[in-house]
Amino acid sequence: MSGDEKQKKDVKAVTSETENKVSVEPVQPEKAVVESTPPAQPAPQQASKAPAQGGKGADRKKRSGFFKSQGERKSDSGFMERVIKISRVSKVVKGGKNFSFSALIVSGDGKGNVGIGLGKSNEVVEAIKKGTAQAIKSFTKVNLKDDTIPHATIGRFKASRVMLKPAGPGTGVIAGGPVRAMCDAAGIKNILTKTLGSRNAVNVVKATEAGFKSLMLKRRGTE
Repeated sequence: MSGDEKQKKDVKAVTSETENKVSVEPVQPEKAVVESTPPAQPAPQQASKAPAQGGKGADRKKRSGFFKSQGERKSDSGFMERVIKISRVSKVVKGGKNFSFSALIVSGDGKGNVGIGLGKSNEVVEAIKKGTAQAIKSFTKVNLKDDTIPHATIGRFKASRVMLKPAGPGTGVIAGGPVRAMCDAAGIKNILTKTLGSRNAVNVVKATEAGFKSLMLKRRGTE
């Protein structure tokens, strides 16, 4: 073997030894550090305590007539007026329809005098004015005993009946709709009522008026 071949073999042996010694370590990727922010916690909701409405106090106020109805007002003459019902009437004619209005009014002075009026006109305001004037003209005297009626009675008009009973102090006006309006206008503070039969507003009001007219402070045949 020549010297050049020996040198080549020595170089190959050295290079193979160095390759075996060198170990390539795999580079591990750096872990990305992510700062996780905690989720925002919702603020605690404060329970709103609403004041309790109604109850026994409100019922007592309603019974005693504390809450005035929407149609109640006082006229220039000082009498109490209350609109019970407003009806629209249409009449079919050749050219179309003619509309008119009727207003049922209860008026009183709160001292035992009460009246009923039914006004009719093409305008609501005029119908109320006519009904008020008619109610004042038709005042009738109601016999009262303190703040209630002297005895029990039943008023009748056509198919309507209204039962009226005296009540003790603090009871209030136990009535609904037209009967309550009649009692308030007459100045009655404590009474028990019940409507029987037809619930037509005009009939109920006139039945209540008939019951008021039948009240007497003394029995017949006694002085």
